[in-house]
Amino acid sequence: MQLYLDTGNIDEIREIAGWGVVDGVTTNPSLLAKEAGRGDYRALLKEICDVVKGPVSAEVTAEDAEGMLRQAKSLVNISEHIVIKVPCIAEGLRATAMMFEEGIRVNMTLVFSALQAILAANAGAAYVSPFVGRLDDIGHEGVDEVEKIRAVYDNYDIDTQIIFASTRHPEHALQAALIGADICTMPAKVFRQMVKHPLTDSGIKRFLDDWSKTGFSID
Repeated sequence: MQLYLDTGNIDEIREIAGWGVVDGVTTNPSLLAKEAGRGDYRALLKEICDVVKGPVSAEVTAEDAEGMLRQAKSLVNISEHIVIKVPCIAEGLRATAMMFEEGIRVNMTLVFSALQAILAANAGAAYVSPFVGRLDDIGHEGVDEVEKIRAVYDNYDIDTQIIFASTRHPEHALQAALIGADICTMPAKVFRQMVKHPLTDSGIKRFLDDWSKTGFSID
C-alpha cells in the first residue's frame, strides 16, 4: 500500500518525506488556506512536487465542467506530478471525462459511497478518494464503504486506484491495508503516531544503557 501525506505544509512534507516513506501528497483548498501568507500558491505546489517527486493532488475550485477543465490545464503546467482533484458531482464527472480525453489524471474527491466510486471510474478517474473519517463522523462505517469499492473494482478489474482518505488515526491506516486500499493518505500526526511504540522506546533505552557499560565504541 502506498502512503500519501495529506497536508499543504511544506515543513511537514520535508520532515515526513525525509523518512523515505512518502509516495505522494494530497492537498485541498482547506489545507492550502492554512498556508496563506507563505508565498504564491503555484510556487508552493511546485515546491511540494519537487520534494515528493510523486503524485501531488491539487483541487479545482470551479463549479462547472468547463471551468474545472480550464483550471486543470493551468495546474498541470506546474509539474508533471500534479493530479487534479475534482469533486464527485455531476459537473465533476463531466469534467473528469473531458480531462481523461486530454490525458489529465483525476483524483475524484468527496466520495462517500461505492455508487459514486463506480461513476468516478466510468468517467475515467485515475484515483477515487472515499472519505472514511467523515463517514464515521455521521455514524456510518467508513471502512465498510471502502470494502465495497474494493470488491466492485476487483469484480471488473477496474484500474482506478482507491485512496483511503480522511484518515483520523493509525488504526485507520491498518484497516486500509487490510482491506486492500491502493493508497492511504494521512496527516503528519498519524505518520508520527504510527512510528511510535512504547516498547520500541524502552528497548532503545535499555540497549543504550547496556552499551554504555561496555566501554566499546563503533566510531
